[in-house]
This record gives sequence, C-alpha cells and structure tokens, in this order.
Amino acid sequence: MRVVIQRVLQSSVTIDNKVVASIGDGMMVLVGFEDADTNEDIEWMSRKIAALRIFDDEDGVMNRSVVDIGGEILVVSQFTLLASTKKGNRPSYIFAARPEISVPLYEDFKSVLSFHLGKNVKCGQFGADMKVSLINNGPVTICIDSKNRF
Repeated sequence: MRVVIQRVLQSSVTIDNKVVASIGDGMMVLVGFEDADTNEDIEWMSRKIAALRIFDDEDGVMNRSVVDIGGEILVVSQFTLLASTKKGNRPSYIFAARPEISVPLYEDFKSVLSFHLGKNVKCGQFGADMKVSLINNGPVTICIDSKNRF
C-alpha cells in the first residue's frame, strides 16, 4: 500500500464537470494498493496518517497532526502509485491490485481512516476519470509505503 500525502489549504475532486468532494485545511491522500496488502497495512497506514505531525504549532514547527488541527482528509484512489519503471519507458502496473482486490481495500481504508480521524473522510470515485485540484501548503508532500515500515 502506497500513499502520497499533501498538506493542503484546499483540495477537490471533479468528475464530469461536477465537484464531488472538497475539503479545506487538511490532507489530500492519494492511495494505491497491491495484491499483498492486508487489513494490517490499512490499520497501520490509517494510524500513521492521522498521527503524522505535518501541521505547524504556534511556534511554526511541524508538530501537530490533522486530528490536532481538526482538519479534513480527501482520499483519491490512484493505482499509478504502484507503477514500475525499471524496464523501458512505459510504466508497468503489474504490482497494482486488480479492482476485485483493490475496491474492498479502498472501502476499508476510507472507513478505518475515518475512524482514526474522528470524522468521515471525503473521497473521489474509484476508477473514475477525476480532475484533482489542490493548493499544497508549504509545499509539504510525504510518501509512505506500508511495506517499508520495519
């Protein structure tokens, strides 16, 4: 399971010229799943994201989490995070989980992350052609792979 987290002032997802989700201050989380991902990966990643201290405290030090600031999270599925570029110039997506595996993982991830956030996360639509916009605050961008946690 891989995520790219961006600290944002605002972010939104548009599908067919209609905004389907938007947030203010918080995190935009791109997430991709592989076949080997489990509920353990989802739980670990959700706890990590909710507790990640990337927001400024009163001294301007990144010492507060999205929970601490009462922020929001926008989750967008993105299988291209699992791209392999080792061979040739066309990315291979052989490590990305197929929809029958990734859709249930995505739904579980949104649920578990909402629990750790203490409110529902907003989300895009799995598999849709989405237009994602954001204003990155910092900029702050963090990449995390659940297979590299040990």
